[in-house]
Amino acid sequence: MASSRIFLALVALALFAFCSALADDVVVLTGENFEKEVGQDRGALVEFYAPWCGHCKKLAPEYEKLGASFKKAKSVLIGKVNCDDHKDVCSKYGVSGYPTIQWFPKGSLEPKKYEGARTAEALAEFVNTEGGTNVKIAAVPSSVVVLTQDNFDEIVLDVKKDVLVEFYAPWCGHCKNLAPTYEKVAAVFKQEEDVVIANLDADNYKDLAEKYGVSGYPTLKFFPKNNKAGEDYDGGRDLEDFVSFINEKSGTSRDSKGQYTSKAGILETLDSLVKEFISASAEEKKNIYTKIEEEAAKLTGSAARYGKIYVKAAKSCMDKGADYAKNEIQRLERMLSKTISAAKADEFVLKKNILSTFAA
Repeated sequence: MASSRIFLALVALALFAFCSALADDVVVLTGENFEKEVGQDRGALVEFYAPWCGHCKKLAPEYEKLGASFKKAKSVLIGKVNCDDHKDVCSKYGVSGYPTIQWFPKGSLEPKKYEGARTAEALAEFVNTEGGTNVKIAAVPSSVVVLTQDNFDEIVLDVKKDVLVEFYAPWCGHCKNLAPTYEKVAAVFKQEEDVVIANLDADNYKDLAEKYGVSGYPTLKFFPKNNKAGEDYDGGRDLEDFVSFINEKSGTSRDSKGQYTSKAGILETLDSLVKEFISASAEEKKNIYTKIEEEAAKLTGSAARYGKIYVKAAKSCMDKGADYAKNEIQRLERMLSKTISAAKADEFVLKKNILSTFAA
């Protein structure tokens, strides 16, 4: 019982650390925390917005860039309030249109309305003036692969890759609204070697757009490994919709934060052998281990990497005893609770997931 409680506590700690590490750089304000965060010992720039508002969607990537740039500025908070969910807060501060951006000086709940341009650079200049800071806008690297006439076939028609392509036009309002979400989709799958999230300026490369039947913007097409003619993406345009689509089509297991889910790395064919392995005698384990090796050797792509983890886990369980899997899972949870790279986190979660099948 005690060991189970310790294990669950470590899991909770790891999840908390992950969520904290991946939290947005813009502080989400609500009726419950507004006056705890704003009007205290630092100035605050607050965007009052509505999720359905087109101008708010257009502002979103600029505002996120602002939040990322001011993340380490302890004397300034960059926050936002969803006025659909927190009408009382927005009403209290006289918000009647979206987005409304207000500056709250340190120690004050009397705001000053921001009337300037809605770019990260203009907002930063305003915050620096009001807050006495000197922060420069950080360049945020894009995870979206930019396609051109020269690289389209090489990237999109690669039979080892699943590729989602957005055909867009720079002047298209719907494309601009989709841009911040599409960037997040690319960030979710940037660690997946077999998945590419890309876009093409169809206004600049009209021949390619016509070749794939693009007549409106944005048009999204999916080019899986086994169908390089492409298929239309007709799903929703929220982050979760894209993530579910890619997971289903590509066999990946990512959540909307880019983390592996508990299903990542689990292979049905090897899982059935592990069940036999767990209940087998010491002598039988050797035979089943050989079968696991043989099945793993047949795998390709990402699955081949998972297969190697199964083989190594089975070997360690034979060499180090029945408690190996449980003890190793606890060690991995401790590692996951620390600040580590995304690549390391992926590695540890895969091992933990696969070891969990041996600990069942």
